[in-house]
Amino acid sequence: MGPTYSALDGTRPRPPVLGSLGYLLCNLPLGVAGFALMVTLFTAGLGTAIVWVGLPVLAAGVLIARAAGRFERARVHRMLGAYIPTPYKPLPEFGLQARWRARLTDGATWRDVLYLVLLLPLGIAEFTIVVSLWSVGLAATTLPFYCTYLPGGAYFFPAFDERWIVVDSPVDALPWAALGLIILACAIALTRGMGTAHALFARAMLGPGPRARRLVESDTDRRGAVA
Repeated sequence: MGPTYSALDGTRPRPPVLGSLGYLLCNLPLGVAGFALMVTLFTAGLGTAIVWVGLPVLAAGVLIARAAGRFERARVHRMLGAYIPTPYKPLPEFGLQARWRARLTDGATWRDVLYLVLLLPLGIAEFTIVVSLWSVGLAATTLPFYCTYLPGGAYFFPAFDERWIVVDSPVDALPWAALGLIILACAIALTRGMGTAHALFARAMLGPGPRARRLVESDTDRRGAVA
């Protein structure tokens, strides 16, 4: 059996915690922008293509999708430490029509489009999980330092008018701080795990397709057999 694709490019996704945190937080605004652009351009372009007005709009959508794919591969490499090879087929040197035919028949172009659309729901889920865990963990860990400065001079759980638990001194807040440290440890592990999972997803969507990977692996096997 030949080496796997993830080994061929010289990297395995082991993203740093801070890189994963920044990457996952950025996915929501980038997902909103990417989804809006792709849906708007391709809907408007297809709707007006019959009168030729939509063709430049569709062309803009294709070019933007490929440019966004390049940006995303660079972002994954920079923040998650996972290299994604460029998947595009070489464009013909001459002929505008031939170059556009190559772009439109290249599966990597449409995987870029699909990735930008899927980045919105992924970004919402990732942003929600990361912000919730980190905010709860940090708030609980630092509770001894600010509990007496809250309204009423204490922390009331679950609310100010429903005082099931009252924390009115730094000593009483210590168990909550310990719980916060546990939550932060879980947040660190989950953030890195989500960064790894997204790097693998991005590699599958934005890297060379299955056929190209099989060709690379078979070529590597042949060279290994000759050596």
